[in-house]
Amino acid sequence: MARSANARTSNAAEAGTEPVPQRLLAVATRLFAEQGFEATSVQQIVDAAGVTKGAMYHYFGSKDDLLYEIYARVLRDQQARLDVAADSDSPVRERLHSAASDVVATTAANLEDTIIFFRSMHLLHADKQAEVRAERRRYHERVRGLIEEGQTTGVFRTDKSADLVVDYFFGAVHHLGTWFREDGKLTGKEVGEQFADLLLDSLRP
Repeated sequence: MARSANARTSNAAEAGTEPVPQRLLAVATRLFAEQGFEATSVQQIVDAAGVTKGAMYHYFGSKDDLLYEIYARVLRDQQARLDVAADSDSPVRERLHSAASDVVATTAANLEDTIIFFRSMHLLHADKQAEVRAERRRYHERVRGLIEEGQTTGVFRTDKSADLVVDYFFGAVHHLGTWFREDGKLTGKEVGEQFADLLLDSLRP
């Protein structure tokens, strides 16, 4: 499995050089990957992070909150980057290409976090699952808005549903965890560029 940027900080985190929240997240990511979410106890997490349960509960109300935050921080970063790309003054074709390539590259960079979360998402409380779905829907809708803008202005073909294009593209993105490897032939950035090229080519009038 590819190691994420967050997972690679686990050694430093467990050595106590990271702030407590980041230390807890790095340790939880490693333990969830090694043992599974259900088999990992709060005591194991705080012992590995070198903090007390009280310190953990100061930042995270439960083990569920740790699992949620592992993925939510990736989503927040991706949403912020998408908003910058979508709000720029560049032509819509360039904005969509930038957004599409970025979500692939950032997903690849945080692949272990994403895999861990989706493997255990069904174990979260329903309200946390709903929060994640709402955030993902917001992201998808922003991308769909770019496609619809291009269709309205004649830049993109109009015979394909924007909803279907979005579902197709993100289906491929969510499949990255089954084949992408950091030591593979292509970097995450290169995969992102090629995915974006394929998306834009499919929308060419």
